[in-house]
Amino acid sequence: MQQEPAPLTRHLRIHRDRGHTVLEFRGEIDIAAATQIAPYLDRVTARRGARLVIDLSQVDFFDCSGLRLLYRARSRVLDRDGELQLVCAHPLTLRILKATGLARLLPPRPTLDAALGQPEATSGSV
Repeated sequence: MQQEPAPLTRHLRIHRDRGHTVLEFRGEIDIAAATQIAPYLDRVTARRGARLVIDLSQVDFFDCSGLRLLYRARSRVLDRDGELQLVCAHPLTLRILKATGLARLLPPRPTLDAALGQPEATSGSV
């Protein structure tokens, strides 16, 4: 049985799964949470060729601060020839992703297994 990783902040857990670094965002992702998450996100997106998944399945609230985190992560990963997957199934968060166009650039997968089961998928580069 895999033990759940200790939280880095109350809004973020990071663990490895099938060769990917998984960043689980949790709770309310607002400006306060984004401020806590950003340094960890910058650290993992600084590596060349990083294979990352951002998992929003435990997110209750997501605003423009969360969108900025996703856009920044996508940009940094693409600049370093990496791969970024997004997990999201929450209807309101999906609506925000679609309305802003981010869902086209970073297509959300419904589960972590779906994201990791598609290694050929990239971060939606257009």
